[in-house]
Amino acid sequence: MNADLFETKDHDEDAYLLDEHLVDSILAAVEAGDSLRLEALLEPLHPADIADILEQIGPQKRRSLLRLWHEGMEGDVLSELDEGLREEVIRDLEPEVLAEAVRDLETDDVVDLVEDLDEAEQEVILDALPDADRVAVEKALTYPEESAGRLMQREVVIAPEHWTVGETIDYLRAQRDLPEQFYHVILVDPKMRPTGYVTLGKLLSSRRDVPLTEITEDSFRTIPVDQPEEDVAYAFNQYHLISAPVVDNDGRLVGVITIDDAMAVLDEEHEEDMLRLAGVSEEGSLSDSAIETSKRRLPWLLVNLVTAILAATVIAQFQGAIARMVALAVLMPIVASMGGNAGTQALTVAVRALATKDLTPANVWRVIRREVLVGLINGLVFALVIGIVGAFWFGIPLLGVVIACAMIINLVIAGLVGVLVPVLLDKLGVDPALASGTFVTTVTDVIGFFAFLGLATVMLL
Repeated sequence: MNADLFETKDHDEDAYLLDEHLVDSILAAVEAGDSLRLEALLEPLHPADIADILEQIGPQKRRSLLRLWHEGMEGDVLSELDEGLREEVIRDLEPEVLAEAVRDLETDDVVDLVEDLDEAEQEVILDALPDADRVAVEKALTYPEESAGRLMQREVVIAPEHWTVGETIDYLRAQRDLPEQFYHVILVDPKMRPTGYVTLGKLLSSRRDVPLTEITEDSFRTIPVDQPEEDVAYAFNQYHLISAPVVDNDGRLVGVITIDDAMAVLDEEHEEDMLRLAGVSEEGSLSDSAIETSKRRLPWLLVNLVTAILAATVIAQFQGAIARMVALAVLMPIVASMGGNAGTQALTVAVRALATKDLTPANVWRVIRREVLVGLINGLVFALVIGIVGAFWFGIPLLGVVIACAMIINLVIAGLVGVLVPVLLDKLGVDPALASGTFVTTVTDVIGFFAFLGLATVMLL
């Protein structure tokens, strides 16, 4: 790939941004209807970069580009697209162009493309596949969504467990349809049950007469075909796997999962958790319309409105106190805001620890005690600061004491609920990343307002 396709950046985080001039040149070629120029600009690019360009431009320009570049579309570009945009692009492609694009994809990539399409669109893609690949994809689609069966590829390199290195190498050299990428040769018994695997490095560096069973890897483990994909990703990350065979209920080999697919799931899980913590659906993308985005966000904003009304109800119980001392209205948002931020910090740590299985029943109470202690320490520090500010700001020393005490109470509660709420939701089978933020913010708002206004009513009025 030519180096001038990308801008030279001063900061590492911008090192792989596409050159704006390149994007402008591509759009200019589309505007001029110059297919040769467009092909020359896109041909050197990696499929991921082409997918980025399609995601960055508007719907009308995207359709124009696809119509002009229809012969250059590759299945790898479709695989790199965001899911929502991928469906739109597939609908815009001519059936024969789509068929040609997916013909050379591995079966796991084809499954990823077709699983969210309607039946008619699926049929167009399946018709383009060789018979063996079509059967493999249709079989994969019978497994549960987001399971190992959907994630695996059927192209597997196997060898009988009694073979030697030399026999295996001769076999591999004679094959014409090996997977484009593979990392292990999987050993199987006569019933097609995997018994171990050998890395290509060990295979090539060993003598020809060495039995394969003598150079198998200790990391070998199998993945059940119906195992949830997030557990698959966890296993790859936890045990440093490169690939792993997938087995059916009888322990027979049905496919293999490679590290690139497992890490893609891990990235998706991280992204989903981040978006859910913010109350945003993970199904959206930057290419969605304002109406589509609004529809996804409205339910969460409605939930936040309800919780805000609950906090306002607490404030309403002390409206007499607020009317008699306006300083309370000025200072009470500080207590609630600090509690909300502290709760979110503890919540983020807890949700991440639950996702990585680091937070378990064995250590949950230790983590809760730690977060409560952190809340107490931070509460004491900020209580001293805001107490002095409050006392000097309004000239009422006792007001400084009130807000200082409320600050300590709310930050301790924030540390407690920041861990306790996601743990309880996880026990109830509710995604803690999806619902914890609303509960934690509500609790810290209510406790913060109640503590500050309640103490003020007792001590100042």
